[in-house]
Amino acid sequence: MSSSADKRRVTVGVSGGIAAYKAAELVRELQQHGVDVRVIMTRAAQEFIQPLTFSSLTGHKVITAMWGEDGQPATGLDDQNQIEHISEAQWPDAIVIAPATAHVLAKMAHGLADDFLSTMLLATTAPVIVAPAMNVNMWNHPATRANLELLQTRGVTIVPPDSGYLACGMTGSGRLADVQTIAQAVLSVLSQPVHPDLAGETILVTAGGTREAIDPVRFLGNRSSGKMGYALAEAARQRGAEVILVSAPTSLTPPERCAFVPVTSAEEMRAAVMEHLPAATVVVGAAAVADFRMPAIAPEKLRREGSLHLDLEPTEDILRTVVEARSMADAARPCTLVVAFAAETGSSISRARQKLLAKGADAIVLNDVSQPGIGFDSDRNAATFITRDHEIDIPEMPKREMADRILDQVVALRAATSTEQPSPSRAGHDAG
Repeated sequence: MSSSADKRRVTVGVSGGIAAYKAAELVRELQQHGVDVRVIMTRAAQEFIQPLTFSSLTGHKVITAMWGEDGQPATGLDDQNQIEHISEAQWPDAIVIAPATAHVLAKMAHGLADDFLSTMLLATTAPVIVAPAMNVNMWNHPATRANLELLQTRGVTIVPPDSGYLACGMTGSGRLADVQTIAQAVLSVLSQPVHPDLAGETILVTAGGTREAIDPVRFLGNRSSGKMGYALAEAARQRGAEVILVSAPTSLTPPERCAFVPVTSAEEMRAAVMEHLPAATVVVGAAAVADFRMPAIAPEKLRREGSLHLDLEPTEDILRTVVEARSMADAARPCTLVVAFAAETGSSISRARQKLLAKGADAIVLNDVSQPGIGFDSDRNAATFITRDHEIDIPEMPKREMADRILDQVVALRAATSTEQPSPSRAGHDAG
């Protein structure tokens, strides 16, 4: 068991809103991932939840005021006689504000420092994550939007609120994001490695589910959320790689500092991948690419007039095309590694290995999307990383953590192939 000195350290800032009680759940979620947590509360937050709740959960004193509590000396010093807002600013590896009210966001954007939390935020160099929660009209107000844009330009990570029924009785955006989503954003920030082991690599990731038009308003699609591909792109960037993210439509925000290429159809994704392939040293095909499309799209909306029969044709296998094309890469650089994904309804390693050989890829990630709680639409996944000779089980975990586990295997593949001389015959050999 690791000591507290080995744990990553996070300060949770709690501001005044009805969602303040969810901050206790966030503390527990972070602790379950081995994080040491401290809590700072604004005066308004204490109207919704008591500091005793957080001190009981964390085992740390909860800071609620700049100059000490009632009946205590107003020194502004901690137990070691250090200036408290400075020592607390230096303690965490990351700071998350949840819930972050419109008032707190405004203070952060304009550099105000009128309480402990806002003063500490000016003194810290730790990365900051904010999870806003407020009335829908406050969330949509131009002032709030401008403050959020300003914070983003300064590197603050925003976890957008969910939509739904709000405490005020209105419906719309403004409800605090799911606690697990906020925790994953924090863990993602904490996952920045000391030694970026993918520096020098350019990783092209495909993500999302392609859409194949039937008529001007309808399309054939699938349930892919894109979360696994986006997690891979984020993890690869944080590990030092240059990242090109080719994405079919999703509701996700592209990771920062990634080259983002939006596409819609399988053909558009194929074209984008082939356009950027010369720059890529690794291709990870995490997208759920449609297997079939309409040979011709109906020029007008199809009417509901009896039965409808669609004649479909197969789409091109993008990764197979990549494997065939990589033989044209510059022989002076390492051969482009290709990692495929196989989303199956049933964990069939033999079928996945057949796909691996058919595509000619270096590895394939098999995940059973029929299992409850993982795969499509979920923040969690489980998989098997398969090469021609090995199978590595990856147990159920958050997709962001799984992304690093997959990239660990990519690093191992690169090490295993680094002594091989690139050859134009490699692609033909892989295609079997």
